[in-house]
Amino acid sequence: MAAMTVHLDVVSAEEKLFSGLVESIQVSGSEGELGVNAGHAPLLTALKPGMVRLVKQFGEEELIYIAGGTLEVQPNIVTVLADTAVRGEDLDEKAAEQAKRDAEAQMAKGASAEFDYNQAAVQLAEAIAQLRVIQQLRKK
Repeated sequence: MAAMTVHLDVVSAEEKLFSGLVESIQVSGSEGELGVNAGHAPLLTALKPGMVRLVKQFGEEELIYIAGGTLEVQPNIVTVLADTAVRGEDLDEKAAEQAKRDAEAQMAKGASAEFDYNQAAVQLAEAIAQLRVIQQLRKK
């Protein structure tokens, strides 16, 4: 018997990264990790920087990095509306590691007139999330 599927769209301001049937989706919600399968109750929630792990029909997995956004679950369609989205295999590990080091260095310096701690914290969270997606891809 085939697994139940639901239609998923993953969209950023720049492009549509995925559109098709999936068996399940896993995302980093504002309240923690969240899994969505066919028949999930309607839901609208904010997403943190992290990965969208989707399992397509027949079990094939795809990882997409998002820098935050919104998840909307409706009876027949799930939409991830991301601020920024990048396919896992398109992430640049060296750039993510450099961004992480830069953000950590900024935060270690502490407060100054131009320094925005929140912005550095966001950059750090995004870099760490990108590196996690890259690590997950290696495990496949």
